[in-house]
Amino acid sequence: EIIEKYKATVCFTAPTAYRAMLRAMEEGADLSSLRAAVSAGETLPGPVYDEWQAKTGKPMLDGIGATEMLHIFISNRFDDHRAACTGKPVTGYEAKIIDDAGQEVPRGTVGRLAVRGPTGCRYLADDRQQAYVLDGWNITGDSFTMDEEGYLHFAARNDDMIVSSGYNIAGPEVEAALLSHPLVAECAVVAAPDDTRGNIVQAHVVLTDPAQNSEATVKLLQDHVKSVIAPYKYPRDVRFVDALPKTATGKIQRFALRQQK
Repeated sequence: EIIEKYKATVCFTAPTAYRAMLRAMEEGADLSSLRAAVSAGETLPGPVYDEWQAKTGKPMLDGIGATEMLHIFISNRFDDHRAACTGKPVTGYEAKIIDDAGQEVPRGTVGRLAVRGPTGCRYLADDRQQAYVLDGWNITGDSFTMDEEGYLHFAARNDDMIVSSGYNIAGPEVEAALLSHPLVAECAVVAAPDDTRGNIVQAHVVLTDPAQNSEATVKLLQDHVKSVIAPYKYPRDVRFVDALPKTATGKIQRFALRQQK
């Protein structure tokens, strides 16, 4: 309503809000004044980007920053943006992907994101400084890959990686697979303790049609994920919910889901 009333040209919000805006467009909302959409708060799932492009033809820019860095340091550009990609370092910043020992990993390997540039972290009288800064590089707490062209791709927050039967599974990848199914309005994926596997992938799903809440839909979504990404990553536990817990800015509170039994 605000965009329609004031003819806003740029919107900054979370992916969850963009999904709501896409639904509103189906009901006649006029967002044609927008020349760009900037996604923030959490990673932008590929299906949301693809649907936005199909319906508006306007760029949707994903990027990443951190409170400790004061600034976005990796971003897509108006003339260079793509699905499921966080882009390249902003001018003045450098980024690399490292292992737990601080060594750079081969291209395409998931590791810890390290960044340095004109801004950096300085915790005062706080032990976190020792973990956040390593040899002048800021360790953001995110897992990424860097492809052969130098583009960076978000995998998960380091503490959101799901280790199941020895496999490392990135929750956002499973979420993107689920979101590509028309029955899924929103979803969040977390690790759930399991006696046999250590953890299993647990999906909390808001359906576009609540009447479809059934075991048949659970299997349908599980089979869909198996067909889109590696089959071992499918959610073994699917829970249908009316809404997901979020912050005031629309960021999904996955820690609240992990605390549920």
